[in-house]
Amino acid sequence: MTTTASARERAATTAPARKRAGARWREARPGLLLVLPAFALFVLFRFGPAIAGGVLSFTDYTIGGETEWTGLANFDRLVHDDRFWDALRVTVIYSVLAVPGSIIVALGMAMLVRRTFRGVRLFRSIFFLPVVTSLVLAGVIFSWIFSEDGPWSSLLRAVGFEGGSWLADSVLVLPALVVVSIWTRFGYGMLIILARLQDIPRELEEAAHVDGAGSWQTFRHIILPQLKPALFFLGVLETTVAFQAFDTIWVMTGGGPARASRTLVIELYEQGFRNFDQDYAATIGVALFVMTLVVALIQRLIMGRDK
Repeated sequence: MTTTASARERAATTAPARKRAGARWREARPGLLLVLPAFALFVLFRFGPAIAGGVLSFTDYTIGGETEWTGLANFDRLVHDDRFWDALRVTVIYSVLAVPGSIIVALGMAMLVRRTFRGVRLFRSIFFLPVVTSLVLAGVIFSWIFSEDGPWSSLLRAVGFEGGSWLADSVLVLPALVVVSIWTRFGYGMLIILARLQDIPRELEEAAHVDGAGSWQTFRHIILPQLKPALFFLGVLETTVAFQAFDTIWVMTGGGPARASRTLVIELYEQGFRNFDQDYAATIGVALFVMTLVVALIQRLIMGRDK
């Protein structure tokens, strides 16, 4: 009798829940039907090319010709390709310089415009302006700035240093490109960090000051730990952007001089659209995706062990 009564109680409890779930589904169904075409297009054009590129990397593909399955032959070619390793080295150096630089500048600017003072909104807008500036336009402008007769060379000569175009120097070309990357990216990071800063209770900082903590101690022990989720997000995002850098580098140097700024994406572009070696270009793309994913996981282990 007890078992029968318990079963009846469960049935009585479950029936209204099922009715509520059915009612919610009927209410949501028109909205889901309206969203479905956009979602299908997103999946088609976002994931379709990625899947096609992954399949293409295992084939010998020629435009207008036959496609032959070759297995890991393209990856074996990749491992023994010195041009690929040179491009990877350039990409890693560029990322190691650009990612921390962008985050540090973004953090400094966020701390600067965090305070309320006259004209702070104007400064925030000015600092964010490079983010919405065309990367091609930024590349053209900085090509002139770093040219032999540009403002930067003139300034160096004025203070007693040797002038010349940084973009024509195989050692200085990457630092010049990193400066452009930081200029175009720090505004976005500034907004992310600023949003997080505004969520930190001011009482924590005030209590630290009352206890005798200085500005650096307050920043290090109170503010910085609270920024950890935002910094982790920016680290992953900026690393992905740095590994995929193309626009400004292509406009400013085209991968030169002497391949000193030839990144993986430029190598991919050269193989796919100049040499028409699409299957090998797809292989480089797969390798780039895997490396970006591995770096993101490493960052997760290092920076994101706790909430």
